[in-house]
Amino acid sequence: MMGFEHLKDWVGGVEEQADSATAAPLAGLAATLDHDTPPWPAGEVPPLGHWLYFLPRAPQHAIAEDGHPRKGGFLPPVPLPRRMWAGGDLRFLAPIPVGASLRRTSTIESVEHKAGRSGDMVFVKVLHEIATEAGVAVRERHDIAYREAAKPGEAVPPPAAAEAMPAPDWSRTVTPDPVLLFRYSALTFNGHRIHYDRPYCREVEGYPGLIVHGPLTATLLMDLFLRNAGGRRPAGFRFRARRPLFDTRPFTLHAARRAGDGEELVEAWALDPDGRVAMTAEILVAP
Repeated sequence: MMGFEHLKDWVGGVEEQADSATAAPLAGLAATLDHDTPPWPAGEVPPLGHWLYFLPRAPQHAIAEDGHPRKGGFLPPVPLPRRMWAGGDLRFLAPIPVGASLRRTSTIESVEHKAGRSGDMVFVKVLHEIATEAGVAVRERHDIAYREAAKPGEAVPPPAAAEAMPAPDWSRTVTPDPVLLFRYSALTFNGHRIHYDRPYCREVEGYPGLIVHGPLTATLLMDLFLRNAGGRRPAGFRFRARRPLFDTRPFTLHAARRAGDGEELVEAWALDPDGRVAMTAEILVAP
């Protein structure tokens, strides 16, 4: 029987990394998001643009079959093969100037095992603090989920009913072709085969097509806000992945403004081609 209790020994582990907020990845992000002139302030790293730094640099001999670095080290060696970016909660505390020296301090806050209808799952929560010389600029809680491998002959669960969502103020359709997925993988140095290796997706992981990166979907939702916000800045961003998106058909992005408890909020979501919610997000607008 698979054991998970020892994984809690990783709680409290800390890792520090240094990087520089160089301009080239931001130009690549603007091109990938189809901007001639990006809708964020010149000379600054855009919201979620810090994901283009502190990239994994495992040597080729340390890469696992799925294209990710082998498990262990800072993150616990969870004995489940499927891993995904399940969500996050971010606060944007100060702008990051292009060219700034960066330091990221990462702390494992929790490791939780759950057993459900789809088998064992492990959730790892990591706190990242990204700082410049002026202090902490971004505080992020990153949720990672690990799942069991697809079982041979496993039945595909029936599709869930479409959820009722508010009337959107802004919408956009995205065609997630392999070129878009490849460019984002290149920007983030992400070798996970589910984003570019169709036979691997189908035959090993049991998916119908290439999977759209969770952080790419989140970035597209943030981009929808920036395209329509008239220069307003986000102060916070919370998102949760609900179901995978594939490159087989276009999907849609939506956002609706709503009032919070003395705060201005934007609710955003991505719908798969059948109208089911794939990701939800909440953007806190800076005053």
